[in-house]
Amino acid sequence: MLTVKKIIDEFQLKLISGNDGINKEITNIDVSRPGLEMAGYFSHYSSDRIQILGMTEISFFERMLTEEEREDRPKKLCRKETPCIIITRNLNPPLEFIEACNQSRIPLLVTEDNTTNFTSRISNHLEKALAPETNMHGVLVDIYGIGVLITGESGVGKSETALELVKNGHRLVADDNVEIKEVSKNVLIGASPPIIRNLLEIRGLGIINVMTLFGAGSILEEKRVMLNVNLEAWEKGKTYERLGLDQNKLKILNTEIDQKTIPIRPGRSLAGIIEVAAMNYRMQYMGYDAAQEFNDRLNRQIQINGGMIDDL
Repeated sequence: MLTVKKIIDEFQLKLISGNDGINKEITNIDVSRPGLEMAGYFSHYSSDRIQILGMTEISFFERMLTEEEREDRPKKLCRKETPCIIITRNLNPPLEFIEACNQSRIPLLVTEDNTTNFTSRISNHLEKALAPETNMHGVLVDIYGIGVLITGESGVGKSETALELVKNGHRLVADDNVEIKEVSKNVLIGASPPIIRNLLEIRGLGIINVMTLFGAGSILEEKRVMLNVNLEAWEKGKTYERLGLDQNKLKILNTEIDQKTIPIRPGRSLAGIIEVAAMNYRMQYMGYDAAQEFNDRLNRQIQINGGMIDDL
């Protein structure tokens, strides 16, 4: 749950009044600069947003409004669903706002940051903090800049494969439990729960700290999830993808990502296969598809041979 107190701590804001409301919950991802409301137009007031007042709003309030209007505006801005009011540029809050926030128990805060920069910073923070979230059993590794989510049944070898990838110079994001947020349309960001951050569980060995063993360059705090590699035990008689023309998808929240299923057999280098899967995904992302190229070659050869492929 995101509260006003967490915002105060995150952005080092000064609390001026409305102290009793610092534990109010913030639920709206958007922020608002109530310029029209300051002029008296409240028909479409987004009262459940964080309200940000800059130089323009404060100077208008102090110079253009009558004494009666200055008493009225803060009271109308301060509704029970309003999480807080933040004044930028370290401006002195008008006395009317201080009194209205105290009466309504809405925190009145001040930041030294300018309005544009602060609005951008807090909007980015809210996007991540209030984004739809889920947890998945798996391992998230940054491989050649591609966030690869390795999934599979318990004991299939996900963590051991991740260890091999880290030894090869790639970076661990999360092991066993991956927290995934949908920060915007088709963008998933994965991270590790704080309690298991930087840790890997290797059966027969126990818990190891990847950063301690391999250095700070071996871990990453968060990464965009772009590709899923699902590990499963080899089943005799089951047909596995050989060309790569069929694109399977894994849906996480409202976003679909490419999924590759890797059958496990003795002697297969899983780390090496996953590295190639990440590189191949990167090439496809850049516009080159080896499977499609092979299919085009095959079609051309069939046309040359009049429908025969004996020479292949």
